[in-house]
Amino acid sequence: MAVQLSDEVIAIINDSETVKVLATVDQDGNPRATFKQSLAVGEDGNLFFLELLESSQSNRNLVRSIWFNRKVTVTVRGKTGQSYQIKGRPVRNIIAGPLFEQKYVEVRERLGDVDLAGIWIIEPEEISDQTYKARKATEEAAHPFFLHLDRIAK
Repeated sequence: MAVQLSDEVIAIINDSETVKVLATVDQDGNPRATFKQSLAVGEDGNLFFLELLESSQSNRNLVRSIWFNRKVTVTVRGKTGQSYQIKGRPVRNIIAGPLFEQKYVEVRERLGDVDLAGIWIIEPEEISDQTYKARKATEEAAHPFFLHLDRIAK
């Protein structure tokens, strides 16, 4: 089930200074995380990722995710420390048409003589704030008795 990304999260993802990591799983179930600066949020609220290399491991893993209905994870860290994890499912790979042509021209203007293998569309299903403050609050609420003894003695 798709979730709506907040305006803050969209702004962070679409910021060129944000660090963006795509995590997929290979045929043996091994995780693979790679920096992917071409991740962004489209007008429809889905994530999209421009894959430049047809034979890349990420591309193969995304194909496998569609075939076997597996999730992928996108983790982003903004320039002021905001951090979010978005779990979702690849739902489509665009390899032709007006959007593909538009992105192909844009990527070549930005990077030079490169190819565009496809535009992966990832539907977000779950989002979580990964900053320490948010994670600490979540963990303390879920596990109120997980305290070091020196903290209890105060």
